[in-house]
Amino acid sequence: MPNQVLTIEPQNELKFKVDYTGLFELGHTTYMQLTNPSEHTVLFKIKTTAPKKYCVRPNSGVLNPNSKVDIAITPQPVHVDNNEKHKHKFMVQSVIAPEGKTNIDQVWKEISPDQLMDYKLKCVFESPRGANLNDSGDTAPSDIIKKRAPAEDAKSLTKTSFPKSENLESDLQKATNEVIHLREEESKLRHENLRLKEELLRLHQGGEARMQRGHSYGPEKTEQMALMPWIATAIGMALLGIIIGKFLM
Repeated sequence: MPNQVLTIEPQNELKFKVDYTGLFELGHTTYMQLTNPSEHTVLFKIKTTAPKKYCVRPNSGVLNPNSKVDIAITPQPVHVDNNEKHKHKFMVQSVIAPEGKTNIDQVWKEISPDQLMDYKLKCVFESPRGANLNDSGDTAPSDIIKKRAPAEDAKSLTKTSFPKSENLESDLQKATNEVIHLREEESKLRHENLRLKEELLRLHQGGEARMQRGHSYGPEKTEQMALMPWIATAIGMALLGIIIGKFLM
């Protein structure tokens, strides 16, 4: 496998912010920059071990010689489980574009595995205070409370922390579930709002079209206009007959 031709920043880690409950920080986007320092056109793809938890834009493309592109990686509003966060990784896959080939999808299908260039980056999760949650000694909310407690109260805290810790973890789990639910509802409301705006626009355009059709002459009006001379002629003949009849009498 050849060495990666692209220059990738950051080089080893992609950092994401999460709160103490393990939820991704809403609106936080991490950027990866790809630079092509070579004289060749390079095709690239961005892959991840957790595709449902990240939105990557663009996730593939073409890099011309001596050009660069910024990749925006936005976490979805989901909970990051402690057992899986160590498995989240991203991979930049690239290949030098064959000459004369314009169908990019076909190039990826036909390319030999030994021509692919791979580069992997691991995900690092940080709390709002900058604590690295990827370390083996994960910092739980109950541990944070214990660290804040004065040293002289350590014994009394140890004696009474068991029921409080259970209640705290239960409350935190409930709060986490509630936040996840609210964020999902927010996402649904946004989609519904967009749908209603599109529907309102379609109704508005349909109303204008109907008004334009209402001002134009339809088939019925055209037929009525065509019959008007004949009706006028018939009435005139009837009046003329009445007048001649009176004179004859």
